[in-house]
Amino acid sequence: MKSEPDCFSIDDLKRVKREPWDGVRNYQVRNMFRDVMAVGDKALFYHSNAGKDTGAVGVMTIASKAYPDPTQFDPKSDHPDPKSDPDNPRWLLVDVAYESHFKHPVRLSVMRLDPKLEGLPLLARGNRLSVMPISPKHFKYICKLGA
Repeated sequence: MKSEPDCFSIDDLKRVKREPWDGVRNYQVRNMFRDVMAVGDKALFYHSNAGKDTGAVGVMTIASKAYPDPTQFDPKSDHPDPKSDPDNPRWLLVDVAYESHFKHPVRLSVMRLDPKLEGLPLLARGNRLSVMPISPKHFKYICKLGA
């Protein structure tokens, strides 16, 4: 799950402990929130657009089932969607809870060169999703690299 560190970082999550992962406006991700993610699942926290430090920086836990993202209805939010209907919300979110920082961030530049990460969706050309699935094998390996 990607976030720009100047917007919301793993340090911010550690400080607040639990946070709604709001503002996602992609149907594929909305469906993952609704149909795939479960309370207790683990997720990598990935700092995007962080220059040379772009990469996986820690682990968080999915702390809630999917529910309507309130920012879609707030015209003053960073993520309003005037076409979304409160009676049939278009966008969902999940809460995430801080788990741990990596001792060593696993930079994207390193991931790209590692043959053990072949097939990782993050490395696919043109993949711009802010949330994407990861295999248990890749998850464990990235956590090992960050330890």
